[in-house]
Amino acid sequence: MKKYECPCGYVYDPEVGDPENGIEPGTAWEDLPDDWTCPVCGLEKDAFTEI
Repeated sequence: MKKYECPCGYVYDPEVGDPENGIEPGTAWEDLPDDWTCPVCGLEKDAFTEI
């Protein structure tokens, strides 16, 4: 699965998910809710770049 990086440096790794915000491990980027934001700085998904 592809990882995505926020300009603040946070990396969303689908294998890890974002459990603190209700995103289970194994959740693909495409399956994240549209209103999900970076847990570090609050930027929206469109600010992230694929790495």
